[in-house]
Amino acid sequence: MSRDPIATNGAPKAIGPYSQAIAARGTRTLYCSGQIPIDPATGEITGAGDVRAEADRVMQNLGAVLAAAGATFSSVVKTTIYLTDLQNFAIVNDVYAGYFKGAPPARATVQVAGLPKGAQIEIDAVAVLD
Repeated sequence: MSRDPIATNGAPKAIGPYSQAIAARGTRTLYCSGQIPIDPATGEITGAGDVRAEADRVMQNLGAVLAAAGATFSSVVKTTIYLTDLQNFAIVNDVYAGYFKGAPPARATVQVAGLPKGAQIEIDAVAVLD
């Protein structure tokens, strides 16, 4: 798979750990459902109230889904982050950035009124498989 970051001065520069776009040339696409910070061993929210702990658990869950499909975070070309409070944007960016080496994927971040089980964060992803 070829995964090439796209950047142009004709659009605003990324204000966080994401690319303006990723050109992906592959034969198979993986659409990952949104992950919330549920510990798969207990079925309970991890770090309830601690957005850093919640974000880390979400990324661990997303990583597990990617691995189950034979992919890694380097296969991800697009994510969407859903936050119940955009005041947590910088904290989530910090955690999120630790999971992507090299050019991060294209991304959108939106504030939502609520998420399942009272979570503060949910992330979905699109990946290209070799």
